[in-house]
Formats: sequence, structure tokens, C-alpha cells
Amino acid sequence: MLSHPLTALKRLFFGAPIATSRAHHERLPILFGLPVFASDAISSVAYATEEILLVLAASTTVALGSVVWISIAIAGLVGIVVFSYVRTIHAYPQGGGGYRVSSDNIGSRLGRVAGAALLIDYVLTVAVSVSSGVLAIASAYPATKPYIVEIGLMCIGIMAWVNLRGTRESGLVFAIPTYLFITLILGLIIVGLLGAGRGVGPLTSAEAIRPDQTLAQASALWIILRAFAAGCTALTGIEAIADGAGAFRPPEAVNASRTLILLGVVLTSLFVGVSWLASHYGVAPISLSSPNYKTVLAQLNEGLFGNGVLFYTLQITTMAILILAANTAFADFPRLCSFIARDSYMPRQLANLGDRLVYQNGILLLAFCAGMLIFVFHGDTHRLIPLYAVGVFTSFTLSQTGMVARQIRMKQPLWGIVASAIGAVTTGGVMLVILITKFHDGAWIVVITATLLLLFFAWVRRHYDYLAEELNVAPDERVPISDTTVLLLVPRIHRGVLNAISYARTLSHDCRAVHITINPESVPKMVEEWEKHAPDIPLVILESSYRSLVEPLMEYIDEAVGERPNHFLTVIVPQAVPKHWWQGILHNNAAIPIKMALASRKNVVITNLRYFLD
Repeated sequence: MLSHPLTALKRLFFGAPIATSRAHHERLPILFGLPVFASDAISSVAYATEEILLVLAASTTVALGSVVWISIAIAGLVGIVVFSYVRTIHAYPQGGGGYRVSSDNIGSRLGRVAGAALLIDYVLTVAVSVSSGVLAIASAYPATKPYIVEIGLMCIGIMAWVNLRGTRESGLVFAIPTYLFITLILGLIIVGLLGAGRGVGPLTSAEAIRPDQTLAQASALWIILRAFAAGCTALTGIEAIADGAGAFRPPEAVNASRTLILLGVVLTSLFVGVSWLASHYGVAPISLSSPNYKTVLAQLNEGLFGNGVLFYTLQITTMAILILAANTAFADFPRLCSFIARDSYMPRQLANLGDRLVYQNGILLLAFCAGMLIFVFHGDTHRLIPLYAVGVFTSFTLSQTGMVARQIRMKQPLWGIVASAIGAVTTGGVMLVILITKFHDGAWIVVITATLLLLFFAWVRRHYDYLAEELNVAPDERVPISDTTVLLLVPRIHRGVLNAISYARTLSHDCRAVHITINPESVPKMVEEWEKHAPDIPLVILESSYRSLVEPLMEYIDEAVGERPNHFLTVIVPQAVPKHWWQGILHNNAAIPIKMALASRKNVVITNLRYFLD
């Protein structure tokens, strides 16, 4: 049997449906789990050092060489967060991360705060990662710079399409660029270390950003805190493995925690290594408005690898992993939405698994929101970065606080409680630093957005509570006895209408035919044909002075319902179905607007009786 053209097209683009029984086989091993869930954190190596340098370069009170010590401090923070989330994974092996931990242990309200913070962070992850990837290409191919918004939107569309095809297929797609990026950055660090040993000179560009006079006299502590907050973007995405632990192969907790530890080692090594290279070789950030714009990583790449094949390979790979880093959000945002939707705080459609065993509605929602951010902020990473990291550190803090409460309640060992408490205090302090230092740069937008999202959660929950109350069956409630009046819409007498007459007679003794006429001269012939085929069913003629089929019908139906308010009215709408779908273009399809208008009428049942033209 041939499938519908739209179904065939859907299968061509997204693949054949996967049976629910195959869900176990779609789980990820560590090899694919790292690129799927950790590409966001790993890709931050491409811009985290630059964000620190952007703050240091704007001031004369702190040397650019401080980037190494700030990076080491952030690496220590990575270690604390990784250790904390390993414990979370073993406590919640099916995933849920900050939202689930907070909701279960410190209350639904704080759980929703964690959930809202993470949802915002995931949207920003896509926008920042894709924008950074496009800028990496603009560094190698300046001709693409005027089209960074269009390229970014196209990349988000491709990412959404790949994820709609399924988790396993996305893992295969993302593995190669992720591991190639890790290899090339390690190679760059090794070449830089060897070059340092041979006394290779600085790579400072004449286009480097000059100190901002408004920040030149700022205190060293304030500048260091701002730089530290900017560099904390390196931690975004670390929580993704804990949030999506249920997507790993059994034993889920073991595989997910091993992947998280591997991520911590790789991330800190690459991040501190690139920061050391930038410090040793005197590389400073260049303004995006400069015609010779290059990212800090691109400057190191060109200076150490030269302007040959390795340079372009690393730039293209950087673009690829930055864009694919958005996959961390595409893997976790829909899954988090499903958890929140199951708790009735988001539309329940977000909890539905699609044909390919992915939460397709969440994927489409994420793609739309991230695309809007890129469009509004013109694909400028530095304008998006201040909005970043506030959400993820809020989730870190609430998650670890929840783990402290859980371990105390379950009377677990003291060392575990202390470890989680250290994680909560540390990430909470960092959250405050980020919020304060970035507030005027745009962090206030995240606060307002999170507040609106929490209000939306409350509104959705109120609706579902109201719905449950309205639909709840009382213990003494019985099935009501009701009758129905049948209205058969008759455009003219043809075979399809004859079948509809036969069907209408079976539904009720109160059966009427309704004919809407635009031309009164055709009425006598219509009445004559009706008396010939169905004299037992009264024919109601409605004249339409303004050539509308819908308005006179709606007036008549409203009158009929008003006669018996608690009575059902069944409206039979005959509709011819052509042999080929494209032939439907030649039909007037009057049934469609009629059905749409009827859908809003109370106690009106619409029966679409189709007549197939063989």
C-alpha cells in the first residue's frame, strides 16, 4: 500500500519510525555520549579564553598574563562541579539533573527556578555556540562576515534536522568533528610548548583592543572578578551529562559518570593550555568591527600552525564543533522540557516522543528560540555572552543544595554531604559574582526572562489543575441520557450525498437537510430532486445574500442549539476525496471553512462523511 506523499517525504528527510521496543538500542555508549552531551563544554575552549582577555585588555590595572591564573581557578571550579555532578548521576541515573534534584529535595518552587534557569541557558548555548562557530569561519573567510546571521540561522536549521532524525544518528554525525577538534587543539598546545622552548617570539597583533578609559582606573579585584565571570562560560554544558544520564547505555550511572570525568579532564587541559599559549605569545583580542578581525584562537592557530592546511583545518573544525556544541542543548533541552511537562508546568505536547524516539516538539521550540536570539543580536557572540552562565550556575547551586538535603535525609556518609555543600557554596558564590559583574551588560535580561518563565509555569499548572477538576468524575455520576438532532449539509444531489442520506437516517429520528443557496433561481430544481430521493427528510433552504456559506449556516445552527441547549446537534459535512491528492486543488473545498467554524460551537458534533472518487 502506497503511503501519503507527505508521509513519504517525512520518512525521506527524517527516517522511518522507530518502534518503542527499539528504544534500548538507541542508547549511547561513552564514545558517542561525549560528543552528544559534552560538545558544548569542550567547544568553550574556542571562546572562553578570549572572553577573559576581552575584560583584561580593557583595563590597565591587571596584566593580560593574569589569564593563566584565572583559567587555573576556573579549572579548579570545573573539578568541583564534575565531582558534585558525579554524585548527582548516581542518585538520579535516569536523568533530570538540577530540575529533578531540586524539585524532589528542596521543593517544587526551587525546582522550577532551576528548570527555568536551565531552559534559558540551553537556548543561549545554541545561540552562542552557533554564533561563535560562524565567527570562526569569518576569521578564515572574511567575505562571509556580512552574512553571519543568515549562516547562523541555516546552521540551527541543520542542527534541528539532524536531531529530529534521532539521538544515535546525531552521535555518529558529531563524533568526528569533536574528536578532531580535541586532537588539533592538543597539537596546537604541543607546538606552542615546543615553540616556547625554542624561543619563538610574541604573536601580538596591531589590531588588538586598546584599554577602555572608563575601566582603566577600575580596581584590580573588580577586573579580575569580571574576567573570572566571563571565563566561567567554560562551565556551561557540564550539567548536560547529568541531565541526560538516562540516554546512556546500562549501567546508565556508570557510563554517564565516566563520560563526565573524561569531559572534566579534557576541558581543563585544553582550556588552561590555550590560556597559557595566549599569555606566553602575547595574543590579545581584536574588535569584531575591525576589517582584520580574528578570534584569539585563530591568531594562535595562524601564528603556530602557519597559514596552510592545518590553519584552515582547525578553523573549519572549530566552526564545526562550535555549531555542533549546540547539540548539547538539542539533546538536553527537549528532555528537560519533557520532565517539566510531565509535572504539568509546560504544555504536555513537549512530553511526547516522536517517530524517531526524540522529543521533536522540544527540538523545534529550541530551534525557534535560538534563531530569534541570533536574529535580534545580529549573531554577535560578545553581546550574547553577558546573558550566558547565570542560568547554569543557578542550576548548579540549587542542584547541589538539593543533594545536601537528600543525603542528610537519607543519612548518607558525612564526606558526601560536605562535598555537595562545598559545591553548593562555591557555585553559589560564582553565581553572585557573575550576576553582579554582568548585570549591567545584560544579565538583567536573564533575570526578567526567568521570572516570566516561572509565571508561565504557574499559568500552565493552573490550567491543568482546572482541567482536571472539570473533567473529574464524581462517585455518584452516571452516563447522561441524550438525544441528537442531525443536520445534513447538501450542496447538491450526487452519489456522495445519497450515501450521506443513508447514514443520516441511522443516527436520529430528528433528521434535517440544509441547503445554502446563493442563486434563488436554482431552488425549485433542488427541491424537486430532494423530493425524489429523500421525501421523508425535511429540506431547509437558507439564502445567502452575501454569497457566504458559513454565516447563514452558523445562524441557523445557533438557533437550533438555542431551542434545546443541552441537546446534541450532529452536523454531517459531505466531502468528496479525489483519487490523487493534487486533484484536490481543483475542488472548492467548502467543507474546510465550515468545519473550522463549527469547531467552536458548544454541543455541536461534526461528522465529516467523505466520498472517495475512484
